Amino acid sequence: MKRKSNHSTPLLYDRGFRKQPSSRECFFAGDYQNIKQIFIKLPPAKINIPEVEKYRPQSLDDLISHKDILSTIQRFISEDRLPHLLFYGPPGTGKTSTILACAKQLYKDKEFNSMVLELNASDDRGIDVVRGPILSFASTRTIFKKGFKLVILDEADAMTQDAQNALRRVIEKFTENTRFCLICNYLSKIIPALQSRCTRFRFGPLSPDQMIPRLEYVVQQESINITPDGMKAIVTLSSGDMRRSLNILQSTSMAYGNVTEDTVYTCTGHPLRSDIANILDWSLNQDFTTAYNQILQLKTLKGLALHDILTEVHLLIHKVDFPPSIRIGLLIKLADVEHRLASGTNEKIQLSSMVAAFQAVRDLVTSEAA
Repeated sequence: MKRKSNHSTPLLYDRGFRKQPSSRECFFAGDYQNIKQIFIKLPPAKINIPEVEKYRPQSLDDLISHKDILSTIQRFISEDRLPHLLFYGPPGTGKTSTILACAKQLYKDKEFNSMVLELNASDDRGIDVVRGPILSFASTRTIFKKGFKLVILDEADAMTQDAQNALRRVIEKFTENTRFCLICNYLSKIIPALQSRCTRFRFGPLSPDQMIPRLEYVVQQESINITPDGMKAIVTLSSGDMRRSLNILQSTSMAYGNVTEDTVYTCTGHPLRSDIANILDWSLNQDFTTAYNQILQLKTLKGLALHDILTEVHLLIHKVDFPPSIRIGLLIKLADVEHRLASGTNEKIQLSSMVAAFQAVRDLVTSEAA
C-alpha cells in the first residue's frame, strides 16, 4: 500500500535544478504545483592559488628554456606525427608544463577532458592502474574527433616493475588510438622496454639567465620588494628548479615582506653565509671541544641541518687558500661524512667527524709551514 505524501509546503530540492544557472547565480525550483524560484547572488570568487600554478606556462611559446626540445615537439605536432614521449630530468625544469602546453595546443577546451588522461603514477603505482583507468581510456576510440588521445603519466619512475611491463603491452596495442607521455626524474628507473618505445628528451636544470627574467616578471606582477642579493640567493638555492624558486619567492615575501639574502636563507632554514664563515673559523682556529660546542649551539639555535651546513662549507672551501693536496683530502673526508649522514647515522657524531677533519687539516698545514 502506497503512502500519500503530506507536504504542506513546496519542496525546494525534490526536482533539482529547473534550468542551468549562470556562473554566479544559483537557481532552485519547487514542485510543479507551486513553482518557486529563489535566486541567490554569490560574491565574486577570489582567486587565491599558489604562484607556481598561477604563472605556469599555458603554451609552448611561454616556456623559457629547452628551445631545441620545444622546436622538435612543435614540428611533431604541426606534421601530426607525435610519437610516444619520455621526459626525464630534475624537478622543476618544465617537463609537466611542456606536455600540458602540447595538450592545450592539440585539443580545444571542451574536448580536453575527454581526450587527455593525466595521472600521477606515484599515487597509484601498481599494476591495477594500468589494467584499470589507463587500459579503459586507451582502448576506447574517439567518436566526435579524429586523431589520438593522450595519456600523461607523471612520476612514472615510481611505478612498479610489473606495472611498467603491463604498460609496455598497452602502449604496443593501442598506438593507433592513443599516445603516451611518461615523465620521470630518473631514467634508470624506467625499464628498457618502455624507453625503446618512446622518444626521449632530457630536461636539464635552468640557467640563472633563464630564471631571473621570469622571477622579475612575477615580482612585478605581485609587487614584491626584493633586493639583488635576494634574487641571487633564490637562484642559488633553487639550483635550476623553477618551481622551487617560485615557492621560495612566495614564502619569503609573505613571511618577511622584503626579500633579501638573509630573509631567503632564514625562510628556507638554510645557514647564512656569515654562519658558514663562523663555522669555518671556529673549526680551523679553536680547539676541538670549543669548536664543536659553538657549532652545535648555532645549529640548535637556528634549526640548521648538518647536510645544509656541509653543502655551504663545501662551496666555501674552494675559496680558502689551501694547498691542492690538503683541499683534496678535506673534501674526501667531508664526502664520507655526507655519505654516512645519508645512511641515517647520528648527526652529532658526524658533526664531530666534520670538526675533526678540519682540525686534522689545520695541524697538517701548521706542520708543513714549520
